[in-house]
Amino acid sequence: MASSQQQPPYLHLAELTASQFLEIWKHFDADGNGYIEGKELENFFQELEKARKGSGMMSKSDNFGEKMKEFMQKYDENSDGKIEMAELAQILPTEENFLLCFRQHVGSSTEFMEAWRKYDTDRSGYIEANELKGFLSDLLRKANRPYDEPKLQEYTQTILRMFDLNGDGKLGLSEMSRLLPVQENFLLKFQGMKLTSEEFNAIFTFYDKDGSGYIDENELDALLKDLYEKNKKEMNIQQLTNYRKSVMSLAEAGKLYRKDLEIVLCSEPPM
Repeated sequence: MASSQQQPPYLHLAELTASQFLEIWKHFDADGNGYIEGKELENFFQELEKARKGSGMMSKSDNFGEKMKEFMQKYDENSDGKIEMAELAQILPTEENFLLCFRQHVGSSTEFMEAWRKYDTDRSGYIEANELKGFLSDLLRKANRPYDEPKLQEYTQTILRMFDLNGDGKLGLSEMSRLLPVQENFLLKFQGMKLTSEEFNAIFTFYDKDGSGYIDENELDALLKDLYEKNKKEMNIQQLTNYRKSVMSLAEAGKLYRKDLEIVLCSEPPM
């Protein structure tokens, strides 16, 4: 059971990122059943009150029972006496709240890349907005996450609002990969070491010795090691294996084409 003595993270912040929100959720949903209820709910409410007092956000009432009742009337949308993740997302000022549903239930980066590969048919590094719904539906199905049509529509619209900032109806791979849990998001590991088109072409040509236009898994392994060493980044064998497997999800019959790898390693997708 979550103890109110143990300091919960981030409750005082003006805005939370999705991962901070998830830490708060895990802190209070101590038994992991998907709800904050009973003693967990009391702990959460006490800590939230404390954080709000600290930031000058005081409740009108001083009576704990009354304040909690007022709080539940406001936020317990389905009136079941429990707080679920979507309801907590309304309580806390979260930057990308509903993404947590995906972040908790999307499986691995390999599954994510397989789903991406299916929809980015022209290997442009983007999927069209009208394909997004199918893409999300695939991810949810793979994660055995039940959903209905209105919910899928809501997720689709929200993701579109978040990511298609220039309104061109396309979504980029690196943006969409924010749906992944941080530890699974191997694309984040390449941030800070993205290549220009010239750098990428040079490194790809070096490993594509026979000029076939694709490399295999072993060559990718060597290329990734090389890239990490050049950027003086630490990487253990397990991470390397996982990244290689994720990137190879974009390959066809074991052949990773130039354009596929360019999507992952370049700062801008190929035009």
